[in-house]
Amino acid sequence: MKILVCISHVPDTTSKINFTDNDSKFDTNGVQFVINPNDEFGLTRAMWFKEKQGAIVTVVNVGGIETEPTLRKALAIGADSAIRVNTDAKDGFHVAKELAKVAKDGAYDLVIAGRESIDYNGGMVPGMLASLIDANFVTNCIHLEIEGTTAKATREIDSGKETVSTTLPLVIGGQKGLVEENDLRIPNMRGIMMARKKPLTVLDPTYSTTETAAVKFEKPAPKGAVKLVDAGNLDELISLLHNEAKVI
Repeated sequence: MKILVCISHVPDTTSKINFTDNDSKFDTNGVQFVINPNDEFGLTRAMWFKEKQGAIVTVVNVGGIETEPTLRKALAIGADSAIRVNTDAKDGFHVAKELAKVAKDGAYDLVIAGRESIDYNGGMVPGMLASLIDANFVTNCIHLEIEGTTAKATREIDSGKETVSTTLPLVIGGQKGLVEENDLRIPNMRGIMMARKKPLTVLDPTYSTTETAAVKFEKPAPKGAVKLVDAGNLDELISLLHNEAKVI
């Protein structure tokens, strides 16, 4: 089985976020980047398929040379090879088209992507990718088993969980639950040394057009001051909720 794991290069959640050019561009100065958490759950599940079923695992990213340390980390975790499409990830459809070209050319049986990236939270790339390569698609995936060409997947839905059966080729949008946080792997020294020798292929982009462009970014408004109300003063609490907070 051939598995393609899509890797997003995203800011660490502890990084301080700023914008430049009249708040139209993300300022990367001083920001530490990591593997997108939802993608890391997917990569760890792919490692399980590699160890238990002999799968071959390739990781792919759409981005510039600055994303290669993130790909090298994925190789150190255990992926067999990496692909970087050498273009800025301008919008979701652009990324999906580039990933679709890689997926088609590699004839992968299973494509694992995170359900969304934690930078833009678009949540649209896995579905568009599945449509572009004419593959089955399961998002919000929290469990996956594969036997031959048949896959059984469990996904979160509003009312609980749903288990579905489908066939390969398959694209999933994974999340926490696909593996648990304590199953995530930290590269050891041997893995880091081996990653240096594993192939990292750089491809030229196939598509140059984009459908959307960022006009402006805004940070969340700062939290207002907190008013403390005495536990016995119910009338004042109701008045504040009605007249100031306007929630009742």
